[in-house]
Amino acid sequence: MSLILSVEGSLSLGVPRGKPHTMGDQADSYNVSAKYYDAAYAAKKDLVDIPFYVDLAQRLGGPVLEIACGTGRVLLNIGRAGVEIVGVDQSKAMLNVFETQLQREPSEVRSRVSVYEGDMRRFRLGTKFPLVIIPFRPMQHMLTLKDQIAALTTASAHLQKDGRLAFDVFFPLFDRIPTGIREEMPELEWTIDSQQATTVRRYFRKESFDKVGQTFSATFIYRTYQGGTLVREETEPLKMSYYTYPHLRALFLLTGLEPVEEYGSFDKTPLDNSSTEMIFVLKKAQTIS
Repeated sequence: MSLILSVEGSLSLGVPRGKPHTMGDQADSYNVSAKYYDAAYAAKKDLVDIPFYVDLAQRLGGPVLEIACGTGRVLLNIGRAGVEIVGVDQSKAMLNVFETQLQREPSEVRSRVSVYEGDMRRFRLGTKFPLVIIPFRPMQHMLTLKDQIAALTTASAHLQKDGRLAFDVFFPLFDRIPTGIREEMPELEWTIDSQQATTVRRYFRKESFDKVGQTFSATFIYRTYQGGTLVREETEPLKMSYYTYPHLRALFLLTGLEPVEEYGSFDKTPLDNSSTEMIFVLKKAQTIS
């Protein structure tokens, strides 16, 4: 059993199951994706964010707070690297997968890890951390300015005086956002049972976009094949926001944060016109008395 941080900030056993919250328009809508999440992203060869966040955690030390930790894809790697870490997520489906994953870990890893169920816009643990991370674009599930400010305010509220906040979002390709509406695009494929020749393929279908609100809606389609025959199809909605660089800088000003590092890739290349990501390491802004 893992150590779990309760609402009051004390340590207790078990995952606290408080009142469920919603994230943007997605009311805990990860029941399908949670089942396939780890296998899907293990098959995504260009997803190379884990070394960046593990290195940051080892450099700054623990305990680390990961907001929107999901199934523990990043969190468990930080725990395996010897750093104490607390995770928070609002999806019961994701946390159930996380708990199963955690029980497979050695006792020394389990002892470094705790998890709490909560909404990234409003939870408060009553504890401050040298490092807070929001890996793999949870900020893009904050669909309104109000929610974006609330999420960054939550992160800032958990920073120690000289602590750091790190997160990433994708660099939007504005020429592609309005294209391909209602077209199914194959994304990922992985095997779940080699003996039964069972594979899963994930498709992405963009449904609409909102140029003013800077969001798009889409559907993930999971198709399971056995011996080449389709045996199951499952779908799940997706809605995401996207950011410009000045938009993010304005959010930092509104929430009392300032960048100390910014990159255009997880290889720490400069943030410029060739960038595919916008990655920030921030601190609390200095106030002038």
